[in-house]
Amino acid sequence: MKILGIDPGSTLIGFGLIEEDGGTLKMTAVGVLKIAEKDPTKKLLELSHGLNKLLDEHQPELVGLEKLYFSKNKKTALEVSQARGVIANTLLLRGLPILEYGPGQIKMAVTGYGNADKVSVAKMVNYILKLAAEKIDDNASDALAIAITTAFGYAKEKRFAQAS
Repeated sequence: MKILGIDPGSTLIGFGLIEEDGGTLKMTAVGVLKIAEKDPTKKLLELSHGLNKLLDEHQPELVGLEKLYFSKNKKTALEVSQARGVIANTLLLRGLPILEYGPGQIKMAVTGYGNADKVSVAKMVNYILKLAAEKIDDNASDALAIAITTAFGYAKEKRFAQAS
């Protein structure tokens, strides 16, 4: 199963695509959608076009999306929430199932500690996906962590449904 993790942002949107096969996870694509447009409404259109291109190229079957968390900077929080709305709408229009997780849930799933720092999350992402100790952009690494959490969450939901 192809699982896409998305770390929403206002100008940098991390993405990480993994494949789950019999409990084994493998990274197949990782990167950042960079939004260059300055006009606030045109930024959202650029995001939609970029995400559609990514979805066309990789054809994920399931998507994990990070929930928003409280931000002290209201302007940034508003911009990220608008971007997240465009992302969710784009995914829903394509009929893709979305699982959503908060930052603490993602950290807990990947590291076993809900307050882990970014360095610990990145190390565990590399460990779980058997990646060389290469430096991956923080947004992209977070997106891989979201994809991993989604794979774990989907497997758990599937096991629960079979037991019922």
